[in-house]
Amino acid sequence: MVREVLKELEKRMKASLEHFRKDLSKLRTGRANINLFEDIKVDYYGTLTPVNQLATLGVPDPTLVTIQPWDPSLLETIDKAIRSADLGLNPINDGKTLKVPIPPLDEERRREMAKRIRKMLEEEKTALRNMRRESKEEIEQLEEEKKISEDDKFNGLEQLQKIMEEYTKKIEEMAAAKEKEILEL
Repeated sequence: MVREVLKELEKRMKASLEHFRKDLSKLRTGRANINLFEDIKVDYYGTLTPVNQLATLGVPDPTLVTIQPWDPSLLETIDKAIRSADLGLNPINDGKTLKVPIPPLDEERRREMAKRIRKMLEEEKTALRNMRRESKEEIEQLEEEKKISEDDKFNGLEQLQKIMEEYTKKIEEMAAAKEKEILEL
């Protein structure tokens, strides 16, 4: 009984960890990264479609992303979508490919991004704590209903805390690595 609760918790925490990793990868660091374009959607025959499903994205050097649409008529549309995405990027259209230079971040923008990472980290920690609280309540409910013993409850709560500490450590490490990457010159 307790194992199922803990397995479910771990599954939810893994999903949350993956979501946090994805959110961090979308932050601009001053280095070229195709994940920046994951959320940019383009109107493709009436359907909002992510850029990475309409074009080949490449990173020929650390300060440049190339976007080559499979349908050349989409160049202008993709260009407009990138400009309006509020990423501070200005693509260069050569008629076949969009070249998107990734400008270096200035000091103020780096600090702003570091604050944003810390805020994202706190939100993620809160989400993990809420998951822990729900699982703790489930375990306590099992003991109240006499489905598990008091010892099982305490062992379960102990394992619950270990899982919580493990995932908290993982997200803190991810956030620290991203912050370091952003603050590096």
